[in-house]
Amino acid sequence: MKKKTLINIVLTVIAGAVLYYFMLPPLNLQSMLFYVYAAMLIAFYTIIYFASSFDPRQMQKMKFNSKKPMILVVIVLAIVVLNIFYSPLINASMYSKRITVREDGDFTADVSVVDLNSLPLLDKDSSSKLGDRVMGQMPELVSQFYVSDLYTQINYKNRVVRVTPLEYNGFFKYFSNRSDGVMGYITVDSVDGSSNLVKLEKGMKILPSAMFNENLYRQLRFQYPTFIFGEESFEVDETGKPFWIVPVLKYKGVELLEDVKGAVILDPVTGDSQYYNVADVPTWVDHIYPASLLIEQSDDWGRYRNGFINSIIGQKNVVKTTDGYNYIAKDDDIYLYTGITSATEDAANIGFILSNMRTKETIFYPVPGAQETSAMESAKGQVQQMNYTASFPLLINLNNKPTYLISLKDNAGLVKMYAFVDVTDYQKVVVTDSSEGIEAAAQNYIGDKDAVIDQENVKFKEITIGSITDSLINGDSYYYIKDTDGNKYRVKISVDEKNIPFIQAGDTLNIGYLLEEEVTEILQLK
Repeated sequence: MKKKTLINIVLTVIAGAVLYYFMLPPLNLQSMLFYVYAAMLIAFYTIIYFASSFDPRQMQKMKFNSKKPMILVVIVLAIVVLNIFYSPLINASMYSKRITVREDGDFTADVSVVDLNSLPLLDKDSSSKLGDRVMGQMPELVSQFYVSDLYTQINYKNRVVRVTPLEYNGFFKYFSNRSDGVMGYITVDSVDGSSNLVKLEKGMKILPSAMFNENLYRQLRFQYPTFIFGEESFEVDETGKPFWIVPVLKYKGVELLEDVKGAVILDPVTGDSQYYNVADVPTWVDHIYPASLLIEQSDDWGRYRNGFINSIIGQKNVVKTTDGYNYIAKDDDIYLYTGITSATEDAANIGFILSNMRTKETIFYPVPGAQETSAMESAKGQVQQMNYTASFPLLINLNNKPTYLISLKDNAGLVKMYAFVDVTDYQKVVVTDSSEGIEAAAQNYIGDKDAVIDQENVKFKEITIGSITDSLINGDSYYYIKDTDGNKYRVKISVDEKNIPFIQAGDTLNIGYLLEEEVTEILQLK
């Protein structure tokens, strides 16, 4: 090997190491960043090769070697052909099956009647303001650290909370604090708004704001050089110990048909980590699948399930997610909620989906109703003179009916009113001053002080109807029932408007009810 060639290779290796340290590309043929990294090294080698070989006296004798450029052309063409094969034009069914959507969801059966005392009323923006307020009360920390804007929503000790770490406040603050690390993280209770700075015995050193080898992304890349990582989230386990949860992605072709194959759980204090396949991720972890990926896969399910041509021409049964999403806490997991509407983007939803952010289990609920944006506008319209902004709706089961709960906030981001909006009829909306509390707001919406009760007081039994009559009270339909044992009951049509008008004497019903002195209030039908 010629001396010049050896020198050129050594220089390229050095340049590659420096470039790798800062670019952090995955050594994976499915990553576009890997090809960018490789192309930069080839370009660097080519430049220094010609620079070291350049001799003006030999220019006329130099011949152009077309073989090396052709190799690059072949590689590019191979990537293009492979990606065309994995495009929806050729493989629409692969796109539609990226996510399995159960279409037999029963909202009232799957989603428990809301417990107003554990309802997560605070969104990310409100949580962020409360977290910043905690830091503002500790001037010795504000000068050294800042609060990350992650605010991951998790289930923690049977409470819905948001957690976020502190970060180094700049290059020089990193060097002055790196020996101890970052000594805490912030929690904000999404139910009652209580916020705290949780101090750690040993500081966190592996953070996005850390420098050099303590930087989170560099630590991940050096430990797992071939993995393609998704967006990280910050969570704590049931003991309060913090962790970084980083999804590991997989593709078909080059960055097509993205999915999650597992996750790396990294201890920010020690830097130790463990990779888990999706099925083996510990149950205390709430976020594995990024919200953006779940939305993308759900859109592909709705767009391509009847083929690529149908997604453009005809669009039979083509549906898509609505703009925006929120989270629901259910069965100790966090679910992404978003509406499903037709491809023509009318103002109505044909239903909605819930996606488990740890397992990707996804269920479609066929509940026709208003789009979330329509409900938000309807809520703002009730107090339009106040110029409040509306949060994205929280979907709840209120009195066995899907209901939107919307917070109306002022310019400072403070919640001033709660709005309840009927999913099936967004013109039915009631707003209540937040100072009265969420229970009072729910009672104002339902219009019956006994309908919002502690679910522990609900009893269940089977009755046989002896007689039934109906009555209209203040614009609402009520049905009065006497069973074959002579007991009296009352039920509002909104409890089950599809079935109640058709029940008659002799029918047997399974009911949930609230005991009263004279008339028993029926709260649900089973």
